[in-house]
Amino acid sequence: MKQVEVYTDGACSGNPGPGGWGAVLRYRFNGKVYEKELSGGDDSTTNNRMELTAFIEALRQLKEPCEVRLCSDSQYVINGLQKGWAKGWQRRGWKKSDGSPALNPDLWAQALEQEARHKITYVWVKGHAGHPENERCDQLAVAQSKAHGGRQGT
Repeated sequence: MKQVEVYTDGACSGNPGPGGWGAVLRYRFNGKVYEKELSGGDDSTTNNRMELTAFIEALRQLKEPCEVRLCSDSQYVINGLQKGWAKGWQRRGWKKSDGSPALNPDLWAQALEQEARHKITYVWVKGHAGHPENERCDQLAVAQSKAHGGRQGT
C-alpha cells in the first residue's frame, strides 16, 4: 500500500460566510517527493464544512487504497472520524446521541466513504502555530475564502 501524507485546513470569513479549503498531498517514491496542492471555496458556508471538504477532496485524489497520515487542525474532523462519532450519527439516521440532528450529514457521508477506502492515521496539529504544511493549507484556504467574497480567513 502506498503511503501518503495529507494536510488539510478550512477557513471562513464569518460563520456562515464565504469560505475556502486547502490541502497538500505528499507522496515519496524512490527518493523523490511528489506534492500536490488543492483548494476550493464556497460563497456561503461554515468553517466546519470547509474543513470536511478539504479532507474529502484530498482523499478523492487517491486513485487506489493508501496508508494515509492525515494532519489537520480541525478537532471536528479528527474526532468525528477517529472517535467514530460520524459512524454513530449515520447509524442513528444522522442524529447525535442526545437525539439532536448531526450537522453536515451530506459531507460526513462522503467523508465516511473516503475513509472506508484507506487506512488512515489521524494527527491533530495546532493551527496557526508554525506547522509549515498547516500554514500552507491555511494560505490556500484563506485565498479561496477571499476569492469567494470574504475579507479575512480564520
